[in-house]
Amino acid sequence: MPLTDTDDARLVHAAQQGDTDSLTAIFRTHYRGMRSVANQILGPGPDAEDACQDAAMAALGRIRGLRDPSAVRAWLHTIVRNNCRMRLRAQRTVVMEIKADLPAPEVDGPERVVDRDADRDWVRFALGRLSPAVRPVAVLRYFSDRHSYEQIATLCGIPVGTVRSRLSEARRQLAIILPGVHDERHGDAAALTAQRRAEAAAILAGTAPGASERWAPNLVVHWPAGHRTSGPAALRAAVEQDWRLVDVVAGPDVTVWETVSATWLLIETNGQVHEVRVVHR
Repeated sequence: MPLTDTDDARLVHAAQQGDTDSLTAIFRTHYRGMRSVANQILGPGPDAEDACQDAAMAALGRIRGLRDPSAVRAWLHTIVRNNCRMRLRAQRTVVMEIKADLPAPEVDGPERVVDRDADRDWVRFALGRLSPAVRPVAVLRYFSDRHSYEQIATLCGIPVGTVRSRLSEARRQLAIILPGVHDERHGDAAALTAQRRAEAAAILAGTAPGASERWAPNLVVHWPAGHRTSGPAALRAAVEQDWRLVDVVAGPDVTVWETVSATWLLIETNGQVHEVRVVHR
């Protein structure tokens, strides 16, 4: 029996209070309609499925901001439609800036800006609760410009199929984690990014005398073309080259440096970088 608008509103209100079962019920009820929207735009296949999965992930991060709970069906369909259109634009090689798969708010007033930034802090905080294997893939997918499956696979050194399975696992974990951590104290994502940007600029310019404290003694660096080095000394020699910084994405135990010529993926444990993967842009 299909849900009425009243049923939808009741489930959304419960989900906004952190009820995981209600979130599950919402997606179970509306997923077929979401998939139908994606199929109409992208055609049946894995791209449509991925667009729906990413839309569900975005909705998890924004459910508390839904103003009209009875309109959840239209809201979900809008997120799917936007995701599909972004995919089509990306396929046409239009230059885009996708810092996250979160939908834009309807009104971008000061209170919505604060709310949106808080949600981004919330999602990044939740990423820190993911299992280590899936965390880098999720950070790249939702917060970096290297968000396609092929780009993530190349940067992480894993097959595309593994990227898909890890993202699926990340979504499954986040569906459980996000509602439970919404009211916890979150770090300031903007402050962390600024700190990591300053650190990256200093290290790449060779002007960070204490930078060695950030590198684990057993650091492994995977360079382009399969070259691999061990230890911080080899990294310090390499950064004497021209690695002009363009952008930085900072997540829990994962940092992405975008330079003019390459993307760097830094993976940390206990505050120290133990693995770096570098690919040409």
